[in-house]
Amino acid sequence: MASLFVAKAQQKDRTRLSDTLKNYSAYKRKLAFAGVLQTRYVIALNENADINGKNFDPGSSKAISNTFLVKRARVMVKGDINDHFSANILANLAEFNSDPTNKVLENAYIKYSLNEYFHIQAGQFRPFFGIEDAMAVDIIRTLDFSNQYYAFGKNGWQSFQTGISVLGNVIPGGKVRYFAGAYNGNNKNQSSDDNNTKNLYGRLEADFLKDFTIGINAGSGSMASSSIGKAYGADATAKVPLSKKFDLLLMAEYKTGANFLAYNADKQIIRPDISLYQMQGFYFFPTLRYNHESRRLRAVEFSCRYEYFDENYKLASNPRQTLIPNISLIFADDFYAAVQVGVAIDRFKNQVPLSTTYDHSLGYVQLQIRF
Repeated sequence: MASLFVAKAQQKDRTRLSDTLKNYSAYKRKLAFAGVLQTRYVIALNENADINGKNFDPGSSKAISNTFLVKRARVMVKGDINDHFSANILANLAEFNSDPTNKVLENAYIKYSLNEYFHIQAGQFRPFFGIEDAMAVDIIRTLDFSNQYYAFGKNGWQSFQTGISVLGNVIPGGKVRYFAGAYNGNNKNQSSDDNNTKNLYGRLEADFLKDFTIGINAGSGSMASSSIGKAYGADATAKVPLSKKFDLLLMAEYKTGANFLAYNADKQIIRPDISLYQMQGFYFFPTLRYNHESRRLRAVEFSCRYEYFDENYKLASNPRQTLIPNISLIFADDFYAAVQVGVAIDRFKNQVPLSTTYDHSLGYVQLQIRF
C-alpha cells in the first residue's frame, strides 16, 4: 500500500502552470486531402448551334452537337502547420484535356490565422468579390457559375488571382464580416503582374435575422495598358423554411465594373475613357429544396436561375439573358454525390451569325462527386 502512495506522489500534476505547452511548432498539425469530380453529357438543342453555343453553317460537318466530357477533376491539399499557419493547394486536372497553359493550378496560398477577427492569406486565391467567391469552389448547384462571374474573372475582378488578402469577423460571433486585399489582377498562373498597378478590393457581409445575409463589394484596378477602372456589387442570400420537409433558398447578385479586355482591344487612336467600357449584370437564383432524408436519397432541389448580363452596355450594348431550369438529386449530404439534369437557354438582343453571340439552348446531365 505504501508503494502505491509513492507512485501516485511521483506523477506530474497536469494542472500546474509550468506544464503548459511551450512549443507550438506542431500543435494541431494535420494534412487533409479533398477534391471534386464533375462529369457531364451535353447536347445542343438548336440545329444551327454547337455545344459551345456557336452558330454554324448548316452545311458544315465539323459542328459538334453532343459530347461527354469531364468538366472538373479538382484535387485539394490542405496542410495545417500549427494552430496559426496553414497552406492550401488546389489543382484542376481536367484542364489537361485542352491547352493547360495558365490553367491547371488554382489555389496556392499560405494563411495565417491570429483569431476570429484577423486572418491573412498570400498567394493565389479567389478574392471575395461576390457570393460565388464566398461559396465553396467545389459546390456547383446548377450547370455552372454565372456569366458575370466568368466575365469579371477574365477582367481580373474575381476568380483566381495572385496577391494578399485579410479577412475576419468585425464583431464577436461572425454576424458582420470583412474582406479586403490587393492582387495583380491579370489572372492565375502568371509569372508576374502585367503593370505596376495593383487591384484593390473590399467586401462587407452582415447577417440580418436568421439565414439572411447581405454583402457589398467595391474595387479598383487595371489590366495591362488600361487606365484604372472601378467595380461595385451587392448581393443577398436567404433560407426560408416552408415546412418540415421544404426549404426555399434565395440568391441574388448585381455587379458593374470596368471591362479592361474591351478597352485594351479597342484599336482607336483616341479611345473613350475607361469609364465607358462597362459590364453590368444581375441574376436571381431561387431553389426549392425537398429534404427527403432517406438513407440513400437525402434531398431533391428544383431551381431556375435567371441572369441578365451586358458586357459593354455603354458603347456596344447587347444584353444576354440566360435561364437555367435544373433538378438535382442529392445522394449524400452537402453535395458529396449528386445528379443534375437541366437546360441552359441563352437569348441575345442582337444576334451575330457564325459566333457565340447567337440564341442557343443546351441540355445537360451532370454527375458530381466530392471526396
